[in-house]
Amino acid sequence: MSRKYKFHNQDHLYFVTYTVVNWIDLFTRNEYRQIIIDSLKYCCEKKDLDIYAWCIMTNHVHLIISTRGNPMENILRDHKRHTSELLSKAITNNSSESRREWILQQFSEAARKNPNNTVYQLWQQHNKPIELYSEEVLYKYLDYIHYNPVKAGFVEYPEEWLYSSARIYAGKKGLLDDVIMIDLALWG
Repeated sequence: MSRKYKFHNQDHLYFVTYTVVNWIDLFTRNEYRQIIIDSLKYCCEKKDLDIYAWCIMTNHVHLIISTRGNPMENILRDHKRHTSELLSKAITNNSSESRREWILQQFSEAARKNPNNTVYQLWQQHNKPIELYSEEVLYKYLDYIHYNPVKAGFVEYPEEWLYSSARIYAGKKGLLDDVIMIDLALWG
């Protein structure tokens, strides 16, 4: 197994991305995005997760994170497992989800290819953690996260995307209040 995409230093900030299998545009409904937000809040409160930036796109999530103790790979594993279960149930029970059967079929086929899953696999296996080892790299990924909705054509300015920490960095109210603003004066 490659050491390229692992958390090597729990004391550093990391950029991570996790993606829905087959790049399915799942997060087009507010109730599905809210499941991610609620789980991130829980991880901040109960699992030692610190979030410095975040963005929920239609088929993936970007974060800049660190930990106050619990290993980041464990936090993300639990977060992905929990959200996978809740999202699968939400889709199954959502009679207004026009793509319900197709989405669940995609999750079922992905699970059959992976011996770690039984019924559904919602997330791709990897998180691709990238250690943010310098101020330049940190800024690169912070901008990448916040400008992702702009590049996708969803909004004109990063702070217009409701499902992102760009709002907080622009001095506006955000959906995830647990974001720690990056203070580069403290950057090591």
